[in-house]
Amino acid sequence: MISIKQIQYALAVDKTRHFKNAAVQCHVSQSALSTAISELEKHLGMQIFERNNKQVLVTEVGRLFLDKARMIKLQMDELSQISSINKAPLSVPLTLGVIPTIGPYLLPKVLPAVRELYPDLKLKIVEEQSHVLVDMVRNGDIDSAILALPYDTHGLLSFSFWQEDFYWVTHKDDEFISGNQVSSKQLNQDTLMLLKDGHCLKDHVLAACHLQNFKSNAEFESASLYTLIQMVAGKLGTTLVPQMALSQLLHDESELKALHLDEPGPHRTIAFITRPNYTRVNDITILQDLFSSQLAEHDFSEL
Repeated sequence: MISIKQIQYALAVDKTRHFKNAAVQCHVSQSALSTAISELEKHLGMQIFERNNKQVLVTEVGRLFLDKARMIKLQMDELSQISSINKAPLSVPLTLGVIPTIGPYLLPKVLPAVRELYPDLKLKIVEEQSHVLVDMVRNGDIDSAILALPYDTHGLLSFSFWQEDFYWVTHKDDEFISGNQVSSKQLNQDTLMLLKDGHCLKDHVLAACHLQNFKSNAEFESASLYTLIQMVAGKLGTTLVPQMALSQLLHDESELKALHLDEPGPHRTIAFITRPNYTRVNDITILQDLFSSQLAEHDFSEL
């Protein structure tokens, strides 16, 4: 008979593609994990993994097994959570993912209220890019995630709580500055600096500016909005940032100017995502309302 432990071990090997690392993740010895996997493959009459001294590969039939195994593990996790349904709101540990272009600017504004109203909540935050968080939610590695939409979250529930526009940030010495708004046609693409590929904010900016075929001539790309702002302060280019981040990013940058991007909005929507069968969906809707009310109290027009 296949055991849940064997399924967990196999999924760990698939995730790490390394038997030793999988053993560490599962808190067992490498020999114990390898033996369990070998017994599993013998019971199934097929090979799940191809392994040698350099790499671990998943066989074609092994991929089919792992897809089913992942569903079984997710269902077992959901069964173990049934007892928490009748517990008080936000009293069960919650693992929440958040993307880097939201976390530093959103969480300090809302988490103090969450802690005050729900002191029993044990919240673990995981910061990753959108595609990683979507997979983690689907696989049951985390309970929910905060993403910027639009983004492909097929098969998952989404609960939006905020909408915002983008602002173009440039140096005050820039002769272009006139008024408080700028259209995408007025932007100098040659000096426009954006985040690296893989960050959904870059995709949202390009969509808002109608620059799907954009190829930057700027000499710099970053994984951090803060770094982009420092480059603008050094007169090395311009950038676009979300409204939520403006006050924090420009707090000590008096030589910079932010102009609203005059394109149809909102330019992005902030939302929770979670699995349809997640047993504590009500907790997510409570956070949705709380986050929305807390953000509504902030005056984002004060830059």
